Amino acid sequence: MELAERKQIIDLINSEVIPAIGCTEPIAVALCVAKACETLGDIPQKIEVMLSANVLKNAMGVGIPGTGMIGLPIAVALGALIGKSDYQLEVLKDCNEQAVALGKIMIDEKRIDISLKENIDEKLYIEAICTKDNHTSTAIIAGGHTTFTYLAKNSDVLLNKHHQKTEEKEAETSLLNLRKVYDFATTTPFDEIKFILETARLNKAAAEASFQGDYGHSLGRMLRNNHRQQILGDSTLSHILSYTSGACDARMAGAMIPVMSNSGSGNQGISATLPVLIFAQENGKSEEELARALILSHLTVIYIKQSLGRLSALCGCVVAATGSSCGITWLMGGDYKHVAFSVQNMIANLTGMICDGAKPSCALKVTTGVSTAVLSAMMAMEERYVTSVEGIIDEDVDQSIRNLTRIGSQGMNETDKVVLDIMTHK
Repeated sequence: MELAERKQIIDLINSEVIPAIGCTEPIAVALCVAKACETLGDIPQKIEVMLSANVLKNAMGVGIPGTGMIGLPIAVALGALIGKSDYQLEVLKDCNEQAVALGKIMIDEKRIDISLKENIDEKLYIEAICTKDNHTSTAIIAGGHTTFTYLAKNSDVLLNKHHQKTEEKEAETSLLNLRKVYDFATTTPFDEIKFILETARLNKAAAEASFQGDYGHSLGRMLRNNHRQQILGDSTLSHILSYTSGACDARMAGAMIPVMSNSGSGNQGISATLPVLIFAQENGKSEEELARALILSHLTVIYIKQSLGRLSALCGCVVAATGSSCGITWLMGGDYKHVAFSVQNMIANLTGMICDGAKPSCALKVTTGVSTAVLSAMMAMEERYVTSVEGIIDEDVDQSIRNLTRIGSQGMNETDKVVLDIMTHK
């Protein structure tokens, strides 16, 4: 692979694999509010936030870091009070008790209004309008969790990408297929890809911090006690499950713990990283082997998400666990054929798992995904795989991926509406 193409892929990975504190949907809302406040130049008297249905769904049931509170109002308030847009998805890392107290006052004074943005095609859409006296500022994020498409203060438009063509995104999408992902991961000079090891350090630290607390449903911690010994055994699989679910427990509960995200999702970053890391560590793999497996995992996730979209009715653990299955298969000694088999097995098994918002029970879905990842890798190494006569699987693995993303981005749209209706009418 030529240097220019390798650099293009490395730049793509660096743009999609970034640190995040807290669930990325409410954090992206806080980021948008922070930018609107910075544009206004003051703390607003009133904040109006309008969201797409998918953002609203994912932001309703998660803890906001450093607050001990759940949901969007406190995220909006803190975005205005202490948020810094330069921090991107770590926008609330300066949170403190005083800011939380002021945020609660802002909520009690009914200065925050949150509503559904109707009649938009974009599944990731956040609009924040801040007002003080006779001044108004507007910020819009669309398409990506940190992608600002519009900024204005009063009548002055400072940024407007609403109608900008998407040639760059289309070029990124056409850049990859599974073969190219595999070749990049296995042949790129180690020095060019060893930066990916930071995902292992950060996400492992998040998991280990979760074991010291009581976060969410504490699934990760439970899997480390006697239940694991008696039922699952003291095995690589049980360690994979405990570490992956533990990191998810912490971030869904609102722990002030950074994780490395993938394609705008911390849970995707966790699920693409920790199964690969734990398998590599427990099987004596080298630092270079770990890095290559992590690149294979993360880049597979990026590739699939480019056609699926940032948010969908399909649970992101399906995509992220598919990446980790590829990484584990390669660490088991598999070549491209075996990696492709593992992808076919994953798609045949987990397609259709719904996303019903971000919340503590995501840890359960994460464990389902990564346990299937290990099973799929084991099958692949035995050259057992789901064939094109079965269900949505195609002989061409890239077509199988497109079948998966078509179901997630198009076929499950009505599911998305029903899920949101149920969630908002309980």
